[in-house]
Amino acid sequence: MPHAFDRHDHGTCVVQAIAAAEVACAERGERLTPLRRRTLEILLESHAALGAYDVLARLEAEGFGSKPPVAYRALSFLVENGFAHRIEGLSAYVACARPGAVHDPSFLVCRSCRRVAEEAIDAPLAPEAAAEGFVVERTVVEAQGLCPACREGRA
Repeated sequence: MPHAFDRHDHGTCVVQAIAAAEVACAERGERLTPLRRRTLEILLESHAALGAYDVLARLEAEGFGSKPPVAYRALSFLVENGFAHRIEGLSAYVACARPGAVHDPSFLVCRSCRRVAEEAIDAPLAPEAAAEGFVVERTVVEAQGLCPACREGRA
């Protein structure tokens, strides 16, 4: 899986993610409506985190509606179905780099260009939580810093 910070065939990322979403929706009896699909495509256009209002502006320009619930419902569907993640530290969203795979993601977030690399990690704190009799249901790990391009002044 390429990092968001590496050169790679981005077109393949987009095609694979849309195909995975279509298959998953079909298997689950869900609908990848034109609005949901376009929202996912917007998130897939770059590896950068986008705020809901950034997504809404794009949807509005394309005739999908101008009210915030339009974007929030589509984003909520994508997150709930594992096609996108919410980047808590930025109050933004990014397409999932491993759609359809059960995983606990962690994120490397560039504070300058907002590109996000998703990494798979073992559930942090799981051994400590188990020792306490606690079951971890959701983990959010976000590391903020500078990507190689921003560090070198190329972004």
